[in-house]
Amino acid sequence: MPNEHETVGAYALGILDDAEATTFEAHLASCEWCAQQLDELAGMEPMLAALADLPETGTPALGESLAARPSPLVVEKLVDEVAERRARKRRRNFYMVAAAGALIVSGPFVAVAASGGGDASGGGSGTNQTLAANPAKEAFDKSSEKIMATDPETQVTATVALEKKLWGTEIVTELKNVKGEQKCSLIAVGKNGERETVNSWSVPGEGYGLPDATTDKAKQPLYVQGGAAFDPNEIDHFQVMTFEGELLVEVDA
Repeated sequence: MPNEHETVGAYALGILDDAEATTFEAHLASCEWCAQQLDELAGMEPMLAALADLPETGTPALGESLAARPSPLVVEKLVDEVAERRARKRRRNFYMVAAAGALIVSGPFVAVAASGGGDASGGGSGTNQTLAANPAKEAFDKSSEKIMATDPETQVTATVALEKKLWGTEIVTELKNVKGEQKCSLIAVGKNGERETVNSWSVPGEGYGLPDATTDKAKQPLYVQGGAAFDPNEIDHFQVMTFEGELLVEVDA
């Protein structure tokens, strides 16, 4: 059978992404074999999902234990396919989270330098340097609309940069004088009273944007990037809150 036929189990479980589901539905419209298999699998989603999570799946014995079922060989292939697709989905989600986490970086850039053992005359292996830009800071610097506030008690300063998008508002925040260790969130509060969490982050013990810090890293501000479904003119104010509920700073929009 072509590869399209092997997608029927994943489609029945609803674990295909939109593009994969659209491709399979186009194939299903002209494939009587897949239509019959889909009818046989109706109502079996919970059973197949449970089988896919068991340590030993895909055996003929498991296939024979099902009530209304296709052949044990088909069940074996479907269970294996479900398990593999779930694993791929978990890996994809992990990479998406890792990519999102890379946007929360402090300082203007991260530099890693490796110096060879050469002398001033140019001998040896030379010097290599790699610079990684901070995309959150770049977006912050490019923004033309910025609003700032400093809390008189906590002394935390937040500068919020707004960029209108079709889906809502892109928000980049520069934070200074934030002491650690603590976990924080940026909350967008709408004029209608609704609250949206724009992003959250963890502050290490050395803190961020502290002018009297003993390390260069702790002296650098923190830049965090996220978004809200609000349009810019629908936002009343922003709040930087700790996970314990303490208000660090509020910025009027």
